[in-house]
Amino acid sequence: MESGVARNGEVEIAYEMTGSRDARPLLLSSGLDGQMIGWPDGFCAALADAGFRVVRYDHRDAGLSTHFTGRKRAYGLTDMIDDMMAVLDALGWESAHLAGLSMGGGLIQWAALLHPERVATLTPISAVPQYGNPALLFRYIRFPGPFRMAFRRYGDSREDKKRMLMDVARICGARSLPLDEDWLEQVAEECLRRRYPDPGSRARQLAAGRGAHLPAGGIAGITQPVLAISGAEDPLVRPAGGRKIAATVRNGRFVLVPRMGHMFTEPLWPQLVAEISQHAV
Repeated sequence: MESGVARNGEVEIAYEMTGSRDARPLLLSSGLDGQMIGWPDGFCAALADAGFRVVRYDHRDAGLSTHFTGRKRAYGLTDMIDDMMAVLDALGWESAHLAGLSMGGGLIQWAALLHPERVATLTPISAVPQYGNPALLFRYIRFPGPFRMAFRRYGDSREDKKRMLMDVARICGARSLPLDEDWLEQVAEECLRRRYPDPGSRARQLAAGRGAHLPAGGIAGITQPVLAISGAEDPLVRPAGGRKIAATVRNGRFVLVPRMGHMFTEPLWPQLVAEISQHAV
């Protein structure tokens, strides 16, 4: 992986890239409070082998990118979209294929509407359709789903923070094909090395989405090809979210992946890479 830093005003956005420089440009957008290393190295390498120049990045308030303070809104959702465009600018890409996991799958829907000329195709994974009203998103959430962590308490020691990061990831796995524990531990250690967890960052990223307003017509105005991918065993988001995205946009296709949770493990990489490669042309 090569690394770089994009700048959106005073905000620095860390990114990493792999693959041939003249390959198809593909930008990976991570989930809520997730660092870019949540996109596994091996998965990125498989995408590069399939003919992509793959770039993953840390959202603001995550990983090695600029962090903020407090628990209230410190920036808007459009600022996070501008960060994405700043990465494209730093790479010299006029446009790119976008793939986003969970929250990242929501952000790329906004990007396609706000900067249509910069977005070639979209692949939202484990995502829900964007309405500009967070309350409407709950119809696609499985319960207890993400709220399983609500009453767990962790200390401030390094081991407790590591356990917390691993527990958050574990609730994203599938029943029949759970996430690899060795990989979870490795990524948790690397996340701690890169940036110690900030209890306010998740709240600030969530606050960024509140009050954001989609353009008239919402995601029905997305004209780029959209491949919505959902896991049949996603414990957090119902596959109805992906189906709704594909049904609402003008040029959408939905794929339900058996044995896949909210995140995905190595046995599923070949299918996902093949789907994205066929789509992002």
